[in-house]
Amino acid sequence: MTPRFDSFSIITADLAASLAFYRRLGLDIPDGAESAPHVEVHLPGGQRLLWDTEQVIAALDPEWKRPAGGERLALAFACDSAREVDTLYAELVAAGHTGHMEPWDATWGQRYAVVLDPDGCGVSLFAPLS
Repeated sequence: MTPRFDSFSIITADLAASLAFYRRLGLDIPDGAESAPHVEVHLPGGQRLLWDTEQVIAALDPEWKRPAGGERLALAFACDSAREVDTLYAELVAAGHTGHMEPWDATWGQRYAVVLDPDGCGVSLFAPLS
């Protein structure tokens, strides 16, 4: 049997804040998931996005330490237009999330921006310029 890619996992310090952030990006996360130590959602294409609290990971791996000096993970969300990148970035920043890179026209032909999720992970927002 050949292994196949299945999922991404986010280790979060604040599950409720992380789930609220990703709901704003359109992920269908069940109501009440904040009370679970592990959450997963199915993504288009069959992959899954998983969340575990730092406490769960530390219980599974007593040697685990919170990452320092870099991101835990980086995700990217495709938008339908450059205007949507700008609007979504502004909405997330207005909701209290940290804007890391304001929207700009990237040399590779995309409108691109980066906002940080509640754990400080960079989340790219992008759309074709044309």
